[in-house]
Amino acid sequence: MTPQPPQEPTSSPLAALIPGFEPEPPAAQPLTDQLDDPLTDPLPEARPASGESDADAVADEQVEPGPAQPARSEPEATQPVRLPRPAERPNGVPLPRQQAVGVPAAAAPAPEAEVEAPALSEVAVPPAMPAAAIAAAQSAPTEAKPEVRRFMSASDFLDRRVASTEDGPAAWGWQGSVRRWSGGIIRPRRSQAEVAYEQDRAAIQQDFDGPRTIAFINPKGGAAKTTGVLAAGYTFGTVRGGGVVAWDNNETRGTLGIRGIRGNHRNTTRELLSDLERFNDVTQSRIGDLGAFVRSQGDAHFDVLASDERPDVTGTIRAQDFVEVHKLLERFYRIILVDTGNNLRAENWLAAAEAADLLVVTSTVREDTGYSGLWMLDALQDAGYPNLKYKTVTVLSDPSEHVDPQLTRDLVDVYGQRTRAVYRVPYDPVLVPGSVVPYNQLSSGTRMSWLKACAGMAAAL
Repeated sequence: MTPQPPQEPTSSPLAALIPGFEPEPPAAQPLTDQLDDPLTDPLPEARPASGESDADAVADEQVEPGPAQPARSEPEATQPVRLPRPAERPNGVPLPRQQAVGVPAAAAPAPEAEVEAPALSEVAVPPAMPAAAIAAAQSAPTEAKPEVRRFMSASDFLDRRVASTEDGPAAWGWQGSVRRWSGGIIRPRRSQAEVAYEQDRAAIQQDFDGPRTIAFINPKGGAAKTTGVLAAGYTFGTVRGGGVVAWDNNETRGTLGIRGIRGNHRNTTRELLSDLERFNDVTQSRIGDLGAFVRSQGDAHFDVLASDERPDVTGTIRAQDFVEVHKLLERFYRIILVDTGNNLRAENWLAAAEAADLLVVTSTVREDTGYSGLWMLDALQDAGYPNLKYKTVTVLSDPSEHVDPQLTRDLVDVYGQRTRAVYRVPYDPVLVPGSVVPYNQLSSGTRMSWLKACAGMAAAL
């Protein structure tokens, strides 16, 4: 008769002994225990270093069934071996004590018995490690394991486009004309000039970790400092969208106030110094309160703080005056453009050079103006001004339509050796009369040149 396989009981054994007993159904396992959480569960173990796949590793573990093996009993208790006192070397130095090794209790000798120490010739003594090798091993830096990121965070999702540059449709030149004539069906790539223009704008629009001060310097009059400050203010203001002030830091009287758009008041730095106490309380002072002292430049999106314009006022602006006004402007503006005077030894001139994050040497393509700027750099160098070359750029402006080409090359070469970059600005007839600068009438060459120069200033900051 063929034996029948045993059948599993249909109910609990207690059901046959206790009438009416019904076992409780097993509790359902929570869903969170059944599913893996990719955010909190530990990372899966790495694959074998030998390069075998998981299937190969599983196949190696599956051994074909052989003859029945006797059941393995529990491991026997182990008992440490008692070793004798360490033997001595011929020179009297004791051998290192051996560690106790766990062996089965049945094979262990009696507690009174001692294992015979090996002979001196049979003991292998490792050679001493050189002190230099030990020091090198201790000083070797431990390689830090790279952080394992298993998912993309919200910040990573937004930052994924930072390094990518979208090459949009062309708007300049024949490429832009073809795109417009075809109604957008044909989309030529942008020219190199258009790409460089967008890159310069992006450089100017970058964020800084605090306010930045740029001082325009040259001890000679007529070196295009004032027009350079106004052109830079127009460029920074329109491209960045505001937060820019142009400050005439002349120790007596400057011309920035009459070259910029005049406001409905005549207050200057002198009046601001007289009423500076109203801004001491930082919780009560507002940028709108400065409107009584600065002059808005309209569509140029920057303000002008003029120097003293009253003929009956005596005295000069001191270094402490510069420091107090500069701290106030740093609270409300991101970029401060300083138009310095012509006296290299004036206190406020030296204070401006000390506080500036960047120096801009302005010069026209004239030998006397170029020499004056180089003389000033020599004086700053002799005075120990730190990091002068890398904190200074040069802007060379053409004073007329026709300039000496050899003098131009000489000035570009010598200022290229003394400063980090040299930028050329072409001649613009709208700046010749010396009146209010008509920002909307600046030539395209002037605007593009100052865009390139301001991008270089922003990069230096």
